[in-house]
Amino acid sequence: MAFRFFVCAALAAAATGPAWGQPQDAAAPDAATDAAPAQTVTVTGRGTPGATIGGFGDVPLARAPFAATVIGPQSLADAGVTNLADIARTTAGVSDGYNALGYWSNFTVRGFVLDPRNNYRRDGLPINAETALWLGNVGRIEVLRGTSGMQAGISAPGGLVNLVVKRPVGPLRSATLGVEQRGSVLLGLDVGDRAGAGGEFGWRISAEHERLDPLLRDARGSRHGVAAAGEWRLGDGARLEGEVALNRQSQPSQAGYSLLGTRVPDAREVDPRINLNDQPWALPVVFGGTTGSLRWTQPLAPTLQFVAHAMAQRLRTDDRMAFPFGCSAENSFDRYCSDGSFDVYDYRSDGERRRNDAVDLGLRGSTRVLAQEHRWQAGVQWSRRRAALPDQAYNYVGTGTVDGSRVTPADPTPIAGTGSARNERSTELYLRDEWALTPAASLWLGLRHTRLQRSDSSSQIDASQRFTTPWLAASLRLDARTTVYASAGEGVESTVVPNLPAVYAHAGQPLPALKSRQLEAGIKHEAGALSASAALFDVRRPLFSDLCGVLCERVLDGQQRHRGIELDATWRALAWTLHAGATALRARRERSIDPAHDALKPTNVPERTLRAQLDHQVGALPGLTLTAGVQHEGSRYALPDNTAAIPSWTRLDLAARFVQRIGPADTTLTWRLGVDNATNRRAWREAPYQFGHAYLYPLAPRSWRASVQAAF
Repeated sequence: MAFRFFVCAALAAAATGPAWGQPQDAAAPDAATDAAPAQTVTVTGRGTPGATIGGFGDVPLARAPFAATVIGPQSLADAGVTNLADIARTTAGVSDGYNALGYWSNFTVRGFVLDPRNNYRRDGLPINAETALWLGNVGRIEVLRGTSGMQAGISAPGGLVNLVVKRPVGPLRSATLGVEQRGSVLLGLDVGDRAGAGGEFGWRISAEHERLDPLLRDARGSRHGVAAAGEWRLGDGARLEGEVALNRQSQPSQAGYSLLGTRVPDAREVDPRINLNDQPWALPVVFGGTTGSLRWTQPLAPTLQFVAHAMAQRLRTDDRMAFPFGCSAENSFDRYCSDGSFDVYDYRSDGERRRNDAVDLGLRGSTRVLAQEHRWQAGVQWSRRRAALPDQAYNYVGTGTVDGSRVTPADPTPIAGTGSARNERSTELYLRDEWALTPAASLWLGLRHTRLQRSDSSSQIDASQRFTTPWLAASLRLDARTTVYASAGEGVESTVVPNLPAVYAHAGQPLPALKSRQLEAGIKHEAGALSASAALFDVRRPLFSDLCGVLCERVLDGQQRHRGIELDATWRALAWTLHAGATALRARRERSIDPAHDALKPTNVPERTLRAQLDHQVGALPGLTLTAGVQHEGSRYALPDNTAAIPSWTRLDLAARFVQRIGPADTTLTWRLGVDNATNRRAWREAPYQFGHAYLYPLAPRSWRASVQAAF
């Protein structure tokens, strides 16, 4: 369907508000959903929450001039979200971007793959997502859609993901037992309280242990984590908060399928439970992490506040796989052989260590100038990122087959010189201002200046870059229920030439910063039973390509342009609630050195995504809610030249939640039952093109899950 049609549809929709992934429970405080889930949900006024990742504090999303989604704790539990990859099935416009079971999560937002080193935040500070991020101590997940140069000095243009940590909320006693079809079992505990004459001391402990036994064969593992958070209210509004979390996950990762010669195999003929990473010598991928933060909030005046926030993250990874890659028998290294065989490599990278540290010092205030109010924030953020990567093994050991039956020998010998020690330091100065021109009209301004220093022992890099990323928006409240806005902003990516001297000229050297630009316009409407939104966006991102002779040279080669529309709505009527979100995207290459590349579409990006969920509160049995959810994603290309694609797919999920109050102590039991992929649909879920190779990942087969949460 033509892009022009969607522009007209957006202008006619006159809508905004929370997406399906931002349900009514997200508007409630953390305590309300964690301590004792209510049997009914009552929504009054315009109580949509703010997304702190937007950079303007507690501004409600209903009037914020950007697109964001907030997924609250009840929605996370109802959808059975236990790892970050699961949020791709709750939010339209967010899609899988090489999400292999047992590995770290990757997403595309507005068609751009998020960078795991730069596009993820924890309570607003940067973290490294090259690990299995534990969600046991996460209260909600925020997804910002669009360029994020105002919020992050360096980031891919799709958006940001922010994990908001659980904090002390008062008396809380909650225990959870969950099971899944084949034998996965989860035990969880969440307890907290306040102490002191005025409740000035607060504490909270979250812990989980999970035995992992998915339907994917030979992928058994375990995951556990424990976290503690404390708060000390010092008086006069001052507050000191601290938290720490430790987690570990061990599980074999999932190897992808691929094209068989020139043919995309029919997903209906492939058993999605087969794991091609099943060799006698295959070892699990092990992720271990320790993350902690300290935050001090100090009022300096009635309208002025100082916040100091520091965070440290320590990661250790053993990355191992019987890695299928290419077909040397047919001289095709981006796919498998026509007969279903493929080359197998013994890949091992044991003892990877990554460290992230960040400190943010900021002032927040409100100032009146010429009868106009300015709500502003200004500050400086320092961050340091280190990675110590050992010599890796990547050795050819024979051939495998797509039925998973062929056995190969092991060869774990490390290859000398493949390790490296990388260091990055950045200093970022930022300023944000919400300028109320009139009671109905506002200007929103953001500016971030970044200085980046990078070094790498393997390529002898020692370089620095500076760049400034502005953002400007204007919003107008047409009435108490409707807001329109328009914005323009920039984002920056920084990269280097691959450190392969035998292949690339200037190997390992920094490349010019890629500055992406975005225009966005939207309308938001919220009126009690109906909240809806529409946003139009146009993102332009420069591209690098390789021109190869004796050596390859990486050069600027035109741009990627992504234009689209996002529609979201929530409608409530008596016992019925409908959440729906849809994205239509037109992504193309433009201005390429070779005109034949113009109009090509990026790989693994669907042009249409739909998420819809219908909830019904059963009047005959108070406390029971039945849910039906639909996910749809359009076709997507598997190869950069657009010669192979996977079909669209639609999946149906069913679920039920029953809230039961028992005993004189008012204990609340929340029973949950879900059937994912209820029709057992066979399809290729995604087609990531990674490391110069086209992979295919199937939809997981039908499975059920059940849990009970006791709050007392």
